[in-house]
Amino acid sequence: MFKHSQLESVKAWLVHPAHAAMPLHARIQRAIRQLILDGVIGPRKPLPASRALAQSLGVSRDTVEAAYGQLHAEGFIERRVGSGSFVAEMTEFASGRRLSRRDTLLRNHAPNLSRRGDAMFQSGGVRELLAPRPFAHGVPETRNFPLRIWERLERQVLRENGTQVLLHGDPQGTESLRRAIADYMNLERGARATADRALVLTSSQQALTLCANMLFDPGDRIFIEDPAYYGARKAFDAAGLECVPVRVDGQGLVVEEIMAEPRKAKAVFLTPSHQFPTGATLALERRLALIEWAKHHHAWIIEDDYDSEFHYAGKPTACVQGLDPHDRTIYIGTFTKSLFPGLRIGYVVLPPQLVQPMTVARTLLDGHTAPLAQLTLARFMEGGHFGAHVRTMRSVYADRLALLATLVGKHLSNYVEAQVPIGGLQMPCVLVGNMPEPTAIDAARRAGIDIMGLSGLYATGEPMAGFLMGFAAYTPGEIETAVRKLADAFGAVAKP
Repeated sequence: MFKHSQLESVKAWLVHPAHAAMPLHARIQRAIRQLILDGVIGPRKPLPASRALAQSLGVSRDTVEAAYGQLHAEGFIERRVGSGSFVAEMTEFASGRRLSRRDTLLRNHAPNLSRRGDAMFQSGGVRELLAPRPFAHGVPETRNFPLRIWERLERQVLRENGTQVLLHGDPQGTESLRRAIADYMNLERGARATADRALVLTSSQQALTLCANMLFDPGDRIFIEDPAYYGARKAFDAAGLECVPVRVDGQGLVVEEIMAEPRKAKAVFLTPSHQFPTGATLALERRLALIEWAKHHHAWIIEDDYDSEFHYAGKPTACVQGLDPHDRTIYIGTFTKSLFPGLRIGYVVLPPQLVQPMTVARTLLDGHTAPLAQLTLARFMEGGHFGAHVRTMRSVYADRLALLATLVGKHLSNYVEAQVPIGGLQMPCVLVGNMPEPTAIDAARRAGIDIMGLSGLYATGEPMAGFLMGFAAYTPGEIETAVRKLADAFGAVAKP
């Protein structure tokens, strides 16, 4: 029979979100295989009987048998009639040496990474769930997407362009999409955009990586919000930059701290429309102060406007790029949040002098964005479908946010206080009881709920204990069911 820790390790594999798309028997098989590879279960050691393990895991015996069968086929275990299943005697384990986690990693990954490569690997990357579940943040509702309209427009593009769309595309992006992006930004975000200043990319993360590597040298300093979007911090850390955290309050980035900082920095990164993760909007006077700071210090403002389409109270403030007459602002946008993640189209609007260098650098990463998707999106925007979809989803999301806030107040008030934002796709909640943040997140995960802790997004100071609750991708029924499950999970672990 497995030891308690070994059994818990297998159970963790079963419920981990990263393995959600994997069949149940495959998750069990992979978990046991990893225990063998790590040396936790040594050669010739017996495995639990399939019936006993099935009972412990709450699965059918056939599921465990299928897992054991695959392990046997791969040579990890031996099956002896009348005796049971045992870990196989492999050369790797002949000395009786237990493989450490480090040994396993060294065997499975290329050695001798560069400093930048090692920083990228150690960051853990930016991982998105293949099958998100409440309350994964930053995920839009895709079930309401006007797929028939998209399909019709895509067929039009294919009829008119034929096999031309199967070839390489313009590294800067198709002219029609760049023009549509500029028109949209100027109308809806008060920007100063033109088609020749837009660069179409696969994601906002790619834009951050381009900025980090094209504008700065290792060791350069960049001001960054604290707390901050984890993808930006990881991109800057991987490029070897020194991220200088700047406090955020109810009006966004505290610009006075930048003005008072005696050491120079080459840029500031901010999410002014809906600060991630607090949801604060950067005050107008602070935007203007940053613009003057960037001009005076010949520095860059990197403006990540990741979900500005979804503003639920009043009219959104014009983007920083539109207020900047000095061309020191780099504006990053994405269609991942406003349309659907699988589209893989983001963009950046650049100062004129950066367009050509950034476009050339982009060719070294992935060459271009798929022309068919770009041309279809351009027509979707030109035909007014993008604006109509955003307006529809803005109303849907506002209703879901209101419902989530009400349900949190009703069922979770003993544990958290909701910080209801004026926009965005997620709501921050601050822990008010004596439950530690890791305990809350672990309890939620065991209940099948995904929440993201807040404290890990802070670099300095007193981190706010709590979590983010995404609401956009989940129906009212799904939200209510998940909140009740979360209340039960918290109730089971809360200290009296």
